[in-house]
Amino acid sequence: MVGGTRGVGLCVAELLAAQGADVVVNGRDPDAVAEAAERISGVGFVGSPADPEVADALVGRCIDEFGRIDSLINCAGTAEPTGSSILTVTSAQFRDLLDAHLLTTFETCRAAAPHMVRQRSGAIVNTSSFAFLGDYGGTGYPAGKGGVNSLTLAIAAELAEHGVRANVVCPGARTRLSTGSDYEQHIVELNRRGLLDDVSMQGALDAGPPEYVAPTYAYLAGDLARHITGQIFIAAGGFVGRFDRQQPAFVAYRDHHDAPPWTVEEIAAAVN
Repeated sequence: MVGGTRGVGLCVAELLAAQGADVVVNGRDPDAVAEAAERISGVGFVGSPADPEVADALVGRCIDEFGRIDSLINCAGTAEPTGSSILTVTSAQFRDLLDAHLLTTFETCRAAAPHMVRQRSGAIVNTSSFAFLGDYGGTGYPAGKGGVNSLTLAIAAELAEHGVRANVVCPGARTRLSTGSDYEQHIVELNRRGLLDDVSMQGALDAGPPEYVAPTYAYLAGDLARHITGQIFIAAGGFVGRFDRQQPAFVAYRDHHDAPPWTVEEIAAAVN
C-alpha cells in the first residue's frame, strides 16, 4: 500500500485490513508509517519508492512477510506548488512532481510485476486524478497523472496473458491536498478563468470524505474484479464512474495511394 499513511491511502489500507488482507503500508514519514501500521495491525515500510532500490525492497518485504504479493495499490502523491503554471514552475519542481506520481508508480509496478507473473495472478490499482484532463491547472501534477493512466493501460495490455490486472482510480475526496485557503482560492480562480464550470467547482470545494473512495480500490484489488483490467475509474463522494477509452473521431480521409497530401487550407476547412 504505497502512500498508505494518510487520506485516501490510509482509508484503503484500513478497509483492506478489515476485510482480512495482510497489508504492508508505505510512506516517507517514519512516525506516520508506524501509526498507520499499528492502526491496521499491518507491516510498515518507510521510504520513497520513486527510488528503484526502495521499490524493490518494499516488494521484497511483502514477499518475505507473506510469501506473495496479490495486490499493489499506489496512492502516493503531492500537490502542485501554490499558483504553479507553465509560466512559473521550475524544472526541479516539475521533476519532483513526476517522481512523486509517475516514477513511484512505475518503480513499484516494475518491482511487483515479475512476482505476479510467476504467480499467474495479481491486481495493480494506481491512482490518477481528474487533473489529467488539464482542467485544474498546474503542469507536473496533470502530466504525472496522465502518465499514470497511459502506463497502467500499457501494463494491463502486457500482463493480461499472465493473469495480472491493472486499473486506475481517479479519486475525489477531502484530504490534506484538497483543503485549506490556498486550495479553495485556487479552485475559485480556475472557475473565474473558465477552466472549471460551476458544478465542478462546487464538487471540488465540497468533496466527500475518503471513506467513500476506498471501496472502489478494494473492489479492484479483489476477486470480484477478476475480469476487469485496463480501465480508468472515478470515485468521488457517492459517485462511481469510469472514463470511456479514448477513440479517434473522424475528421477527414483520402487514400494516400490515389491522392496528394492535404494542403494546410484543406486541413483548416475539415477541422473548422
